[in-house]
Amino acid sequence: MTTAPPRPRAARFATFMFFALNGFGMGMWVVHIPSVERATGISHSTLGALLLVLGGAAFAGMQISGPLVDRLGHRKLVPAAGVFLGLALCAPGFANSWWTLGLALALFGFGNGAIDVGMNAHAVVVERAYPRPIMAAFHAMWSIGGAFAAVIGAATLGAGVPTGVTLTCTGLLCVLLSLVSARFLMEPSDAPAEASDSPAEAEPVARRRTPGRVVWLLGGLALALMLSEGVANDWAALHMEKVLGTSPSTAAFAYGAFAVAMTTGRFLTDRVAAWAGPAAIVRYGAALAAVGLSIAAAAPWVPLSLVGWALFGLGLSGGVPQLFTAAGNLDTRASGALMARVVGLGYVGLLAGPALIGGLTRWMPLNVTFVVPVVLCVLAAAFAGVLSPKPEPAEQPVG
Repeated sequence: MTTAPPRPRAARFATFMFFALNGFGMGMWVVHIPSVERATGISHSTLGALLLVLGGAAFAGMQISGPLVDRLGHRKLVPAAGVFLGLALCAPGFANSWWTLGLALALFGFGNGAIDVGMNAHAVVVERAYPRPIMAAFHAMWSIGGAFAAVIGAATLGAGVPTGVTLTCTGLLCVLLSLVSARFLMEPSDAPAEASDSPAEAEPVARRRTPGRVVWLLGGLALALMLSEGVANDWAALHMEKVLGTSPSTAAFAYGAFAVAMTTGRFLTDRVAAWAGPAAIVRYGAALAAVGLSIAAAAPWVPLSLVGWALFGLGLSGGVPQLFTAAGNLDTRASGALMARVVGLGYVGLLAGPALIGGLTRWMPLNVTFVVPVVLCVLAAAFAGVLSPKPEPAEQPVG
């Protein structure tokens, strides 16, 4: 007796769950970084090196899980990655030296990279079963999960709950919900037949161009946009404090304006994408981001700079989900492997952006270094046409 395939609505909810859990788990780790640093007795420089280990392991997890999701299927790979991530999240809270923390972060990074590719690849499958784009909302749930982590993490730290206990409870929650959600996931064969006419599947990129060439163009765009996002994550508050001379509490509003605008924009992007198309989202979003960051960098007043950071977040909010959807639809037989390339390049940008800006500050003021992400956003707008369909060549009459 065979079971009926999961309904797209249930699969969509399960995908929301995985995105929120991933954001929550990562957020809980970030909130507890200072306490882990104190517990292990390591220096800032050692912590920085170990964070690079986490990033490298995440990239490896992305590249390994991409082909595996194509081979094993989403119902096996995605929950397995969620369980691995949850178990690995328990470890940093019990590290007592640099090498135990390094091992814990290598495992955690690998799990994070695996679930990142797996859940995005599954999101593309779910989107094919819908008559409209839904990818950006998944990414918004990641941001919501991170916001909950900030609130809950602050509460547990304030209450004096040991870091190991908090991270273990968070990790076990990820394990439990990954196992519970597994039965609702979809495989490409589960999509209804009529879904092939949906915008997500009918969009352009896959059948009209060579995947090998297009995937690198999509990856380059992801690198540019996520590098810009990384700059905001690490430097928005410092820009407000060092350049405009605000207090640390006021400076925090810079990142807050960016993050709130990005999350709000992701909830709105899907409806706009259904009307305007993914190329327009990337093109005009990247252009708006370039304008917003230029305002933030040049503004002499705090309110105007906050407006700039908000516009920057709003402009960046929708682009990356469109790129991931396009990558997953390039070739349905290898969507995981193609997704891994684009997600991996984007992740490289997310890690490289803050470091690049930090290096440039040795030679120029911080606000001047923001010309780098501005230029990258302009280039992303210029090359957004890779997401537009090319018309099929007309058939030549025979005889």
